[in-house]
Amino acid sequence: MAPYRVLVPSYPAHRPDAAIANLCDLFSDQGIGGRLPIVVGSSMGGFYAQYLARRFTFGHLFLINPALTPWELMRDYEGVSQTTAYGETYCVDRELIEGTRKYGVDTPCDGVPTTLFLDRGDEVIDFRIAESIYRDCGRLLIFEGGDHGFQHLEEAIAVIEEEIATAPTAGAWGNR
Repeated sequence: MAPYRVLVPSYPAHRPDAAIANLCDLFSDQGIGGRLPIVVGSSMGGFYAQYLARRFTFGHLFLINPALTPWELMRDYEGVSQTTAYGETYCVDRELIEGTRKYGVDTPCDGVPTTLFLDRGDEVIDFRIAESIYRDCGRLLIFEGGDHGFQHLEEAIAVIEEEIATAPTAGAWGNR
């Protein structure tokens, strides 16, 4: 993505309050020179990005196979131990499931430019959830096949690069 600065935050996605606090600190501390930030979030990262886009001014929001209703998705995993990409083990419990609700977005069609990349073959999240939520306000790019890991990254990067080239300046950067 050169010459653009790319931040890849590490945060505890399985601890909603800590994840949001961490990500809010990150965006509060960013003096983005010249351009509004373009945010890309996948799965729970997409869920948190959707919430953050209502707190901060972003140039564009890209959601990849987003978990937009995690309190519903996680019910099937309640009581199951999971391991993060960093090797941390946690249990999906009622507190975790309910802790995500307060970060849900009731009205995503509020003017935040949003593009969704969805794989029909996502085995974790039914793409139709995001499709129905964003049908009237987002740009939906739905790919045949794929999986939750998202198998159409090259296509997504091309779309993101196109958006970066035309992104608005940061005159309005900050909290909403």
